[in-house]
Amino acid sequence: MSAHAKGLIALLRLPYWMMSGGLALLTAFAITKSFFGFENVLLVFFSMSFITSAGFAVNDYFDRESDAVIKPKRPIPSGSLSLKQVLVAAVILFASGLSLAFLINPLSFVILLVDSVLLVLYSAFVKRKSGFAANVLVGLLVGTAFIYGEATIANTVSIISLSLYPIACGTIGGNILRDILSLEGDMKSGYPTLPQRIGNAKSAKTAAFFFVTTGVLAPMPYLLGKFTVYYLPLILLWSILLIASSIRLITSAATKENVRKPERVITMSMMLLPLSLILEALSPMIGGLL
Repeated sequence: MSAHAKGLIALLRLPYWMMSGGLALLTAFAITKSFFGFENVLLVFFSMSFITSAGFAVNDYFDRESDAVIKPKRPIPSGSLSLKQVLVAAVILFASGLSLAFLINPLSFVILLVDSVLLVLYSAFVKRKSGFAANVLVGLLVGTAFIYGEATIANTVSIISLSLYPIACGTIGGNILRDILSLEGDMKSGYPTLPQRIGNAKSAKTAAFFFVTTGVLAPMPYLLGKFTVYYLPLILLWSILLIASSIRLITSAATKENVRKPERVITMSMMLLPLSLILEALSPMIGGLL
């Protein structure tokens, strides 16, 4: 494989497609509880995934100087892709994602268009002004996967997807913890993260607040009567892990080791969310078997 091909694959950040396109698709399945056509599945998954990769490409373009210091293996500092190639890739990815969304319905197109604008603003301005604002914006963008999932199959946004949206608070908390763990590198790159401004201890408590919020609100789709009981077991387990990790963050000294352990637990436990959505999507079949 050529250096350019490797650089393009690295630019796409393919694992994140499951957090964007995959999460939108699982939300759609959980709401409809049925298979809504292979063509529609491809449109939903790739439209949001392409926008996600476009956001990473734009971010790499604006982060090229800091990446040269702290992430030299990224496509631009490593020399596998030029600035022009990264920009062209970003434009193609944005155009492709928006075109696919337009084929779904107007609301899906509008949601991804807003996401696209926010992704550019995030990389060009927000993260250079305030690390905390950047963390919040990333969380809000991740949360759009839920409302996008409903919009693609219903051309509307209702209480179903809105009740899932607060789960995005977990992303905000996770980004704050990662800022604590990457404090030295962020100081070298000049990004004003929350730990630099208020210290590790207060930052860990702030992250804990967002995790507790996620844990408390994650069962909301069931409590509102929009999801079945099959959504509940794994999501409750996730809530318990989030709250327990938050207690540890609040009661322990905010050393890197004390932050790294709950961060790993929280990151690994995130798999319980898609599994909960899968169980909800399969609830008619599970109910029939039982």
